[in-house]
Amino acid sequence: MINEFIQYLQYEKNYSAHTVLSYHNDLNQFALFTNNTFEKFHFETITSTHIQQWILNLMEANDTARTIARKISTLRSFWRFLLVRKYTQQNPTLKITLPKTKKPLPAFFKNSEMEKALDETFLTPDFESIRNHIILKLFYLTGVRLSELINIKDKDVDFSALSIKVLGKRNKQRIIPLSMDFCIELRNYMNQRDTTIQSDNAYLFVLNNGKQLYPKYIYNLVHNTMSGISTIHKKSPHVLRHSFATTLLNEGADINSVKELLGHSSLASTQVYTHTSFEQLYNIYKHAHPRAK
Repeated sequence: MINEFIQYLQYEKNYSAHTVLSYHNDLNQFALFTNNTFEKFHFETITSTHIQQWILNLMEANDTARTIARKISTLRSFWRFLLVRKYTQQNPTLKITLPKTKKPLPAFFKNSEMEKALDETFLTPDFESIRNHIILKLFYLTGVRLSELINIKDKDVDFSALSIKVLGKRNKQRIIPLSMDFCIELRNYMNQRDTTIQSDNAYLFVLNNGKQLYPKYIYNLVHNTMSGISTIHKKSPHVLRHSFATTLLNEGADINSVKELLGHSSLASTQVYTHTSFEQLYNIYKHAHPRAK
């Protein structure tokens, strides 16, 4: 029956060879375990207890929660196949509770690293340098997403209210405050852009040829800038968004206010940054307090 399921994945579902092999290995491993532990593997006699025993065996072998979750997902797919084909009326995977996977904390740049990235000491007065500097600063000061930044238009900036309007996910608009100093910098950038670049579009940030910026350009800008400053593995515009949120919470900002600034639909999405902040505080405590060592 396993071979029939594998053929179904390969020829009817058109799964990749790598995915099919993964399913095959997981099922063969489970069959081998049940043959060795319970004398015989047969899908009609397998119960949730057998699967739970396998999970315990995997945990004792130091398999990660993510790996175990993938293997159980394979079993669930297998029994759904058996049910659809009417080979069985039982599904022992329904009662299975998986070990919790530990979600990685969001990476962020340190304040000292952002100070270096935004240092104006060696900033040249040409349009491209000024534009790139403003882009980095806008990411860090507002926490906007990459897609939001490239679609900001001149009319979205309200200099009198010291704010900027962005269009987020599900076409949800939000207003983000700006500092007076940044508004002055932004106005100077726009003046230089209008006198340097010939463009008939309404976007705030444009290429040297006047066309709208594209995501890969922004990603390369952030990655190349931060590569010489930070040692964290991922260096992307989204890490700047993480840095914005983490900095606010570390400085005592109200989590509901940070949620609104980020444009999150639920507080749960924002709470991950409190874990980052707490971990940082814990590390400080662990290294600084003599009784914590």
